[in-house]
Amino acid sequence: MAVLFVASWCPFCTRSSPAFQAAAEKSGIAWATMDLSDDDNPLWDTFSIEVVPTIIVFRDGKPEFRRDGFFGRGLSETAIDETVAQMKLL
Repeated sequence: MAVLFVASWCPFCTRSSPAFQAAAEKSGIAWATMDLSDDDNPLWDTFSIEVVPTIIVFRDGKPEFRRDGFFGRGLSETAIDETVAQMKLL
């Protein structure tokens, strides 16, 4: 399962979310979106998330692979597509 970590105040998340959803649905992978808009959300620390959007791929409930967004740029559609392709290999 892939989880896209986003925040409502992040303009890059607004752009990345639909691209991630489309790529995940097209490939048939399981996915979810987790809203980290609250700065006190413990998931920031639990998964060492420093920037949103970030995609973390889980296997058996444990992080297996991740793609972190870039400050001031977020995640490109290419990065999202590469992450979805990587999931198919896991």
